[in-house]
Amino acid sequence: MSKAERTKTKTAREKIREQQAEARLRDRRRRIATYATAGVVAVAAVGLGWWYAASTSQSEVAGGALASVTVQPDGSVVMANQGVTAPVVDIYEDFQCPACKELERVSGQTFKNLAAEGKAKVVYHPITIFSQEPTKSNSVRAGSAARCVADGKQWLAFHDLLYQNQPSETEAGFTADQLKNWGKQAGVTAPDFDQCVTTQKHADAQLSYSRKVIDAQKIDHTPTVKLNGKEIDNPVLFSPQDLRDAITKAAK
Repeated sequence: MSKAERTKTKTAREKIREQQAEARLRDRRRRIATYATAGVVAVAAVGLGWWYAASTSQSEVAGGALASVTVQPDGSVVMANQGVTAPVVDIYEDFQCPACKELERVSGQTFKNLAAEGKAKVVYHPITIFSQEPTKSNSVRAGSAARCVADGKQWLAFHDLLYQNQPSETEAGFTADQLKNWGKQAGVTAPDFDQCVTTQKHADAQLSYSRKVIDAQKIDHTPTVKLNGKEIDNPVLFSPQDLRDAITKAAK
């Protein structure tokens, strides 16, 4: 190999190392942003005392029947009463994301109630934002399984069970057997559901949709929730009363 060829090879290797380093840095930033959300909630609750948890962070209770829930061809899911088109609340979430689990626990019922009251059109966007293992594969399995559910109310019940049973970020989880069992708990009746889950039929669609959404919406952390296209700040997002006030204000 000539000196010029050795130099060219060395340069190519250096570029590859640089690209790998940049990819690791991007993933680290995403993880930090994701976990920062849960950290903000914890710090705020401790720093402001019991009355904070009893007022602004107290989760709502179910107000009655759900709004109509419709699974879209691209894998997103719309929850809204007939004829309600605004304001639009877009929820970008990853089933493996701990902060997304916390958002569902704290403010999930607020989204459901506002949709049922006809005060918002809520759109769920399940994506895979993680690039490291085992979180990436866990997320893909969960997202692919959710795509196996065509009925809206069954999908929402399955969605909630995924967060309730979210595995640790350090170990493989969301196994096929677990996902099939949770599907039964959610009332999924589709005859091909088990096979769809086992074969990860929609894994490629999950990854493709994730890349498209992340690029188009410039998503660098989950959860990201947008109200009429503008991201809602974490202090509001994790305070059910403030969240309700912001969305109902946008509806006027």
